[in-house]
Amino acid sequence: MAPAQGLATAALVVNALVWGLSWWPFRHLDEQGLHPLWATTLVYAAISLLLLAVRPRSIAELLRPSALWVLIAAAGTTNAAFNWAVSIGDVVRVVLLFYLMPLWAVLLARVLLNEAITPRALLRVALGLAGAVIVLWPEGGAAALGAAFSLADALAIIGGFSFALNNIMVRREQDRSEAARAAAMFIGGALVAGVVGLALQQAGSVPAPVWTAAGQWWPWALALSAAFLVANLCLQYGASRLPAHRTAVIMLTEVLFASASAAALGAGTLGPALLLGGACILASAWLAAWD
Repeated sequence: MAPAQGLATAALVVNALVWGLSWWPFRHLDEQGLHPLWATTLVYAAISLLLLAVRPRSIAELLRPSALWVLIAAAGTTNAAFNWAVSIGDVVRVVLLFYLMPLWAVLLARVLLNEAITPRALLRVALGLAGAVIVLWPEGGAAALGAAFSLADALAIIGGFSFALNNIMVRREQDRSEAARAAAMFIGGALVAGVVGLALQQAGSVPAPVWTAAGQWWPWALALSAAFLVANLCLQYGASRLPAHRTAVIMLTEVLFASASAAALGAGTLGPALLLGGACILASAWLAAWD
C-alpha cells in the first residue's frame, strides 16, 4: 500500500473510531443534565459557526432555493436520531439497526435517482431484512415483538433511513460546492435536534438543559465538537483519496469500535442472535460497499 493510501486509510479509521466511541460522551452529557438532543444542537451549532466563518460564501449558496434543504433535514434527522438512540439503548443493537441503511439506499436510489434494482441489490435487501428480524426477534416470540421494540430501536432505524437519504442527496447535489454541502449537514445537525428538542420539551418528554451544571458539561460538549470536526476532516481527506468501495468497507470498522467499547463498558451485549443478525446486516453493507 502506498504511503498516501496508508495515510488516507488511517484517516478513515480515525473517523470511524470517533463515531464508534461517540456514544460514551453523549451518555456522559446526558448524566450531567444535557439531553442528547441538546448536546447534538450545541455540538453541531459550534461546528457550523466555525465552518461558516471559514467559508462565508457557502451561506449564499445555502440560501438559494435548492435540494440542499432536503440534505439539511436528512443529515439533521440522522444525527438527532442516532445520538439519542446510542444514549438510551443497547449500543450494539442500535449500531447494527442503523447499518440497515443499504436496504433503504436501494429503495431511495430507485425513487430519487431512477437506479434499477438489480439481483445483487435484492440480495442486499434480503440480507438486511433477515438480519433485522434476527436482531429484533424477542425471546418470547412474535407475541412479545411489540413490547420488545424500544424507542432506541425506532430511532436507530430512522437514523439509518435518514443517513441513506443523506448519501443519496449528496450524490444528487454534486454540482454544489463541498463547503455548502458540509455546511448543510452540520447546520442540519443543529437545526433538527434543536427544533425536535424544543417541541418535546414543551410536551414534557425532554428535560431542559440543567444550566446549573453547565460547568460540568460545557468542556465535554466542546471536546465532542472538536472530535467531530476532526472526524469530518479525516473523512474528507480519506474519501477523496481512496476508491468509494474501499472507503465504505473501512467505515464499517465503526461497528467494531462501537461494539467492543460498549461490551467492555457494559452498554451493550453480544448474544448469539445479535451476532448472527449483525453478520447478515454487515454482509449487506459489505456488498453495498463493493457495488
